[in-house]
Amino acid sequence: MDGLILAGDVGGTKTQLGLFEHSAGNLSLVREHRYATAEFASLEAVCANFLGAGVVNAACVGVPGPIIDGRGHATNVPWQLSTATLSRALNGVPVRLLNDLTAIAYGMVHLEPAEFVVLHRAENPPQHGNIAVIAAGTGLGESALVWEGNENKYYAVASEGGHSDFAPHGTEQIELLRFLTGEFGHVSYERVLSGPGLWNIYSFLRLESHVEEPAWLKAEIAAGDPSAAVSEAALAGRDPVCVHALTMFCDIYGSEAANLALKVLALGGVYLGGGIAPKILPMLTGGAFVKGFLAKGRLNEILKRIEVRVSLNPATGLLGAAHYAAAML
Repeated sequence: MDGLILAGDVGGTKTQLGLFEHSAGNLSLVREHRYATAEFASLEAVCANFLGAGVVNAACVGVPGPIIDGRGHATNVPWQLSTATLSRALNGVPVRLLNDLTAIAYGMVHLEPAEFVVLHRAENPPQHGNIAVIAAGTGLGESALVWEGNENKYYAVASEGGHSDFAPHGTEQIELLRFLTGEFGHVSYERVLSGPGLWNIYSFLRLESHVEEPAWLKAEIAAGDPSAAVSEAALAGRDPVCVHALTMFCDIYGSEAANLALKVLALGGVYLGGGIAPKILPMLTGGAFVKGFLAKGRLNEILKRIEVRVSLNPATGLLGAAHYAAAML
């Protein structure tokens, strides 16, 4: 069935909406807009602003947090999220809320090769296989695409794996865990693999270094996003503690990406989404990520067969939601 589709990607900071036309099995973007999430009282309100008097035939929106019985339990968004409420606001059309990483996962399989950067080239990969998706941003999201050979398609599996226990390797990371346990009690991977997580790593290393924070760095941290200031200083090589922090971040990112790959036997590849990876590509490609990825002892031979890619398309979740909605028509 042809028709118009509303797709969305909701985040704690920004909400991206897109209007797509589905015709003859193809999707084409009509228009899109990015909103500040905090400026709206509800998902329905931001959708009304985007659509105006326009109508759609189906809608799908990716939101952070688990979806249980049609209701979203967003971790960083204050909205009450419900498929029934959104459907009523859209004149009763079919509506689906997806975990944001589920939407990103569905979007990954629709990207062009030029929209990826390869971090680890696989040795003799199979033609098809499960895919692991991991995305560090405001938080840490994880998902998987399960390959169903009989149907020749992928099914996305929702996950809250980013909140599982951080497992350090090496003496320094063990000390990092001790430091963060004192700060937070429970230490999940999200406490280290996220924007705030990079700041946590830096805070630990700055304390351990016994080296005073440079005045210029202190000013940049105070003026804006502390994690961004640390990341930019690291990429420019301006401060050794910042370089150390981002290197450790990449090492842990590689390790957790491998953990997820082993849990779902992701012979179809590991895809990195989220906003952080494209911004720190020079560091990700510098060796620390792959070092962490290939540090699983006897299972390294399997990991060598798994390709790791970074998505460069910031609208991957929007694209995944649109394709999911198209299947609902």
